[in-house]
Amino acid sequence: MNDPVLSLSGLSHVYVNDKGASLALEGIELQVAKGEFVSLVGPSGCGKTTLLSLLAGLLKPTIGTVTVSGKPVTGPSPAVGYMLQQDYLFPWRTIGDNAAIGLEIAGNRNKETMRAVERWLAELGLAGYGGRYPHELSGGMRQRVALARTLVTEPDVLLLDEPFSALDLHIKLQLEDLVQHTLSRLGKTAVLVTHDLAEAAAMSDRVIVLGKGPGHIRKEVAIPDVIRRADPMAARRLPEFQAIFEELWAELDAVDGEGGGDHGA
Repeated sequence: MNDPVLSLSGLSHVYVNDKGASLALEGIELQVAKGEFVSLVGPSGCGKTTLLSLLAGLLKPTIGTVTVSGKPVTGPSPAVGYMLQQDYLFPWRTIGDNAAIGLEIAGNRNKETMRAVERWLAELGLAGYGGRYPHELSGGMRQRVALARTLVTEPDVLLLDEPFSALDLHIKLQLEDLVQHTLSRLGKTAVLVTHDLAEAAAMSDRVIVLGKGPGHIRKEVAIPDVIRRADPMAARRLPEFQAIFEELWAELDAVDGEGGGDHGA
């Protein structure tokens, strides 16, 4: 892979508290190319969210290096956008003002960038909603605002920590299509953490299966082109999709002797 946008090299991370030290991740080697969509799946406690926190600069690795666009990650950066399961919209701010929070933090809120906020809200199906308040929007609409807030700062990389998991299935599938289409059109690099294997298979170019005790890369599963070319909702109906889903399911079943559990559908 030439000049990866994201690179984790020789990465291990230890959490230390009053009870001692706990090795959360060990020996992680991962590169993600420009425009690639990679998902991280694995059982609870395998370090998925820790990996995202290291990529976002919220944690400093105990051992190893993290780089974004060739530069070491030393803390949070406008180059990396982070979208969470909760939308974290402030109830007293309008939708437009909520979507502009990242611009304010960066000291970059002005008439031009606020026009960009309006364009992003319209792009994501929220034209005319800028003056409304979060309580007036459904959960799916609020997550669209969170996506607009993330994209308006023009990050190179998006980190997505189960952003659809709290939504009804119909809305979840719509947002999967919207997010994948938007990021693909913009050529953005993305890393998604999810417990839903079908979501990972439908949205990704590659799926990284993590094992635990401590967290490590167990297997990388490349998604066939025929699935990658389809929208996530359409991908689920392809005959090739079931084989990929079953491969991922079998890997999670085998992770350190874990049983089946709920891997999504």
